[in-house]
Amino acid sequence: MRISILLLSLQPKYYINMVVTFNEDYLENLYKKGTTGLKKYRFQPQIVRGYQKAIKFLIQAQRKEDLYPFKSLHFEALHGDKEGLFSVKANDQYRVEFTITETEEEPVVTICNILELSNHYK
Repeated sequence: MRISILLLSLQPKYYINMVVTFNEDYLENLYKKGTTGLKKYRFQPQIVRGYQKAIKFLIQAQRKEDLYPFKSLHFEALHGDKEGLFSVKANDQYRVEFTITETEEEPVVTICNILELSNHYK
């Protein structure tokens, strides 16, 4: 009993999920409506479902470390010309690229800005 009380007292006071913003309107529409309304950004239904699932995981996470246990997301920090960006997979071919800004004030706020749904192998 004492151990559980001690563990609870060590946890932060506030639990706030990531604040997710979208860099482009089509990305927000794709998440909320499942379609973009633009010919340039048409995706197959399984890609849209994977994208929506990935965004839901980002919204529910409290910090980036919460994404590591979900192996299907393949959460990673990007390198090279995309240094400073992170990604999760929408499916085997597409990934969601985003930035993460963390503030250390109480409550801790993590802002995740979705930049792109890109074809990883293009």
